[in-house]
Amino acid sequence: MGYLSPPPMPAPVVVYKDVGGLVSDYEALTERYRRENREVRLHECRSACTLALSLPNVCVYPDAKVKFHQAYNAINREVDLGVSSQLFASYPTAVQARLGHLTREYRVLTGTELIALGMRNCEGGPTMIASRKQRAPSTGVASARPDGQSGASLASFGDIAQKVQSAVATALASTGGQTDPIHVAIADRQQLTGLARGGEEANALPEPAPLPPRRPPSEAFAGQDTASLSSAYLRLISGAQPILGPQLVRTVASN
Repeated sequence: MGYLSPPPMPAPVVVYKDVGGLVSDYEALTERYRRENREVRLHECRSACTLALSLPNVCVYPDAKVKFHQAYNAINREVDLGVSSQLFASYPTAVQARLGHLTREYRVLTGTELIALGMRNCEGGPTMIASRKQRAPSTGVASARPDGQSGASLASFGDIAQKVQSAVATALASTGGQTDPIHVAIADRQQLTGLARGGEEANALPEPAPLPPRRPPSEAFAGQDTASLSSAYLRLISGAQPILGPQLVRTVASN
């Protein structure tokens, strides 16, 4: 789809990249779009396509590029001053003042520049502002006092439960709904603390088993006098270190 191949009505004509062509072809489509009040949206538009700027329902994107130059004869490539004057006269006054005149070389105006000159921004549709309803503030009743204060200054558990029930019932009644009786459970802080500590004790790891006594170092047997030992105690493998004392060895040998 392009300037010379529009989509069915009432879809807008979106020009992504049009390099131009015969001015007569573009003049015919331009007059058709004018009669239909068809919206034309420009991204990149060159040469004869710039006739779109004469339409009342044309818009440009901020990143658009519109390129202007003089019209020329397609056969001999000579400039046609008459057609060039018609092109220039079709542009809005602010665009004419910015260009000054057409040249053989391209003169480029960006979409941002054209929007500043009064052309409509294709992205400048109505801005939708979403509003969010204010939530009604919730009514909460909470009272906490450190231990050690006078009991006369603290409300009883029954009074606290009654206040909570009244506050919740009032909040629900403001919405227009029917409420059922409200039950409030209050736990003693000391009981909750005891339960928490009991849970910690249940999850505690068992104490590790005691380790066996360490074996005496081999140096303890190195300085013993072998003369006082029995022959049974001395009959050991060469190089071995005795484990049992000489008293036990003599007793076993005697038995």
